[in-house]
Amino acid sequence: MAYGEFNKMTVLERLQEMNDLFSIFDNPKDKFIQLMDMAKESEGLTDSEKLEINKINGCTSQAWVTAKHNSDGTFLFKTDSDAMIVKGLLALLETIFSNQTSDEILSINSPDILKSVGLDGAVTSQRTNGFSSAIEKIQGFVK
Repeated sequence: MAYGEFNKMTVLERLQEMNDLFSIFDNPKDKFIQLMDMAKESEGLTDSEKLEINKINGCTSQAWVTAKHNSDGTFLFKTDSDAMIVKGLLALLETIFSNQTSDEILSINSPDILKSVGLDGAVTSQRTNGFSSAIEKIQGFVK
């Protein structure tokens, strides 16, 4: 799929793309390896973007998210963390939410995302709480 086509996908279509990607792995361990691969590919943030205002509270790791409101009414998100699995989970959020409108972004909650990639139940409760906090932070940017 061309990058431009991916940009035009809805949140639900992106969730389905992520579901398709993660469903090839039967073992949750392999899903975590995929998350870590996504983390390695993630651009991350510069030190100047790792500000307190961008910090995700409720996450046991150091984690940040930034948002940019695009001229077409969509948003671009960048994330980073000092823990690879968390960085991978955040990269997943970047993929799903970037270049979406506020209505699209607000239409999804964290259990939907974890379920769509088959990680509901495989992610620790601490990480699930942090993941929910990251989504709340992203959705707070667009309200």
